[in-house]
Amino acid sequence: MTTELSRIRNFSIIAHIDHGKSTLADRLIQHTGGLSAREMTAQVLDNMDIEKERGITIKAQTVRLDYTAQDGISYELNLMDTPGHVDFAYEVSRSLAACEGALLVVDAAQGVEAQTLANVYQSIEHDHEIVPVINKIDLPAADVDKVKAEIEDIIGLPADNAVLTSAKSGIGIAEVLEAIVTRIPPPKGDAHAPLKAMLVDSWYDPYLGVVILIRVIDGVIKKGQEIQFMAAGTKHLVDRVGCMRPKIEILSAIGPGEVGFITAQIKEVAQTRVGDTITDAKRPAAAALPGFKEVQPVVFCGLFPTDAADFEKLRESISKLRLNDASFSFETESSAALGFGFRCGFLGLLHLEIIQERLTREFDLDLITTAPSVVYKLKLSRSKTEDARDMELHNPADMPDVNRIDEIQEPWIEATIYCPDEYLGSLLKLCQDRRGVQKQLTYVGGRAQLVYELPLNEVVFDFYDRLKSISRGYASFDYHQIGHRAGDLVKMSILVNADPVDALSMIVHRGTAEARGRGMCERLKDLIPRHLFKIPIQAAIGGKVIARETIAAMRKDVTAKCYGGDISRKKKLLEKQKKGKARMREYGSVSIPQEAFIAALRMGEE
Repeated sequence: MTTELSRIRNFSIIAHIDHGKSTLADRLIQHTGGLSAREMTAQVLDNMDIEKERGITIKAQTVRLDYTAQDGISYELNLMDTPGHVDFAYEVSRSLAACEGALLVVDAAQGVEAQTLANVYQSIEHDHEIVPVINKIDLPAADVDKVKAEIEDIIGLPADNAVLTSAKSGIGIAEVLEAIVTRIPPPKGDAHAPLKAMLVDSWYDPYLGVVILIRVIDGVIKKGQEIQFMAAGTKHLVDRVGCMRPKIEILSAIGPGEVGFITAQIKEVAQTRVGDTITDAKRPAAAALPGFKEVQPVVFCGLFPTDAADFEKLRESISKLRLNDASFSFETESSAALGFGFRCGFLGLLHLEIIQERLTREFDLDLITTAPSVVYKLKLSRSKTEDARDMELHNPADMPDVNRIDEIQEPWIEATIYCPDEYLGSLLKLCQDRRGVQKQLTYVGGRAQLVYELPLNEVVFDFYDRLKSISRGYASFDYHQIGHRAGDLVKMSILVNADPVDALSMIVHRGTAEARGRGMCERLKDLIPRHLFKIPIQAAIGGKVIARETIAAMRKDVTAKCYGGDISRKKKLLEKQKKGKARMREYGSVSIPQEAFIAALRMGEE
C-alpha cells in the first residue's frame, strides 16, 4: 500500500562541511523513533570508518521516518543526507533532484561559507522550498542575529522564521520537524501513469548484489516487475522492494513521490548510473528524466604496490572498490621505476584520498601514489605516417614527440574563496603564484569573497592544504570546471645519473618550470642516500637541463693501511680507486628508496 501524496515530504539537508548535517539527521531519526536509544550511534547514516573519523559524508544516504505532527496526521518523511564536498557535487545534484525541499543548516558560530552557497544555489535551481536552520546556538561564540543577517544578505533568503537548534544537545528538533511538515510542499505524481523513477544512488551489498536507491516520480514499482534503464538500455527483473528506516524494511510496492530501494540481480554498480531513469519494460515512459550526465574523472594518478607480488591483490581490491563506487575508473599501467600498477581516475583530490585510504585500510595494501595529474588535450600536427589529430594525455610519460605538438590545452576551474579580511593578502599571493586570474573581489558580511580562475593542475597538488594553513583553517573553497584553455606547457623530466625517472616526470608551465625543477632536484638530493660514486640529479625540458644538483660520493680511505714509505704507492692506490669509481658510475645503478618517491611527489614549500 503506497502513501497518499499529501502526506509525503522529501527533503535533504544541505550545509558546509562540519556545520552539523549528519548530527541533525541523527537527532531527527532519534526523535521520530527510527532507532531505539540503544541502537543509536553518532553519524548513524555514515557507515564507513573514514566517514565517522573525519566527520565527512561520502555516500548520500536516505532514511524514511514516520512522524505524527501536531495536527494529528501521520506523515512519511524521506530524508536524504548528502555529501557536502565539491568532489561529489553531481551526486548531490541528483539527491536534490529527488526532493522538494531542503533544510539549510548554518553554524551559528561560523556563518555562511563557500559550500553553503554552492549547495543552496543548486537547491534553488531545483525550485526547492528552503528552510533555514541555525545550528549550534548553545556555543559561546554563537551569534544568531549576525548569521540571520548573513543568510539574508548573502543568500537572499528570509531568515526571520529560521529554526534555532542545537543538534548535539537536542534543542529545537521538534520545531525542525514541524517546519518540514508545514513549509516543505508534498510531491506530485500520478500512480496510473507509466513508471518513471530516478536512480539516485547505488551501492554494492555482498548479500543482495547492487542495491539501487530510487525516487518514483510516476507509476508504481513492485516486486516481480520487469524494469528498463533508459540511459543504459538494459532490462532487469525486480526481486526486492523496500525502504531504509535506517534498518532495511521490505515493502510490497513504492508509489509516486516515495523514495525507497530495489534490488534486481545486478552484479556491477557500473551498470546503474546515477541520474538514470527507470521505467517499466512493457509500458515504458515517453521520455527520460532530464539532467542525466556521465560522471567524468578529473584527477588522475598512478597507484603501485610497494611489493610487486601484491599486484594481483591490488587488482582484486580495486575491482571490489569499483563495485561500490562507479565514479572511479582504472586501467593497468607499467613504469620502469615502480613496476606494474594502475592508472586511476578520480572526481577530485578528496575522492583520491578516500580511495587510497580505503585500499590501505580495508585491504591492507602498501601503496605508492604518483603525483596527481589532470587530463591535457593535445593538438598534433601531421607526420609522415599519421594525419593531424587531437589526443588526450593522462600520463606525462606518454607525451608524443615535441615537434608534432601544435598546442597543449589544460583544464581550468573557477574557484570561489571566502576568507576573513586579515588573510586576504597572503591568499591573493597564493592564487597569483598559481597562475590565477582574478575575476572579482567583494566583501560579504565582514568577509572577503574572492573569485579566481585557476588552472586545475596547479590546484591538484597541495593548493587546498596551503589555503587552509595560510588562513589558519578559516578560508573555505569551492570550485567548478570551466573548460580547457591553451597554455605554454612543457614536459619536465627528472634524470638521476643520466637515466630519466618516468614516475617523476610532470607537465609544468614554462614560466614556473625552472623553480619547480630546482625544488625537485634539491629535494631529491636530500632524499637519495649517498653511493660510492658521484650522482648528478638533473631536471630537463627536452634536451635542455634547467637545474642540477650533485650527490657527493662516499669515499673509502684506501690509503689507510700505508704508513711512511714512498708516495707513489699511495698515488697508485688512489688512481686505482678513481678508475673504479668511473667504472662504477658508468655501470652502477642508483637505488631510489620508496620514501624518496613519495616525499618528492609532495610538492610545495613545507
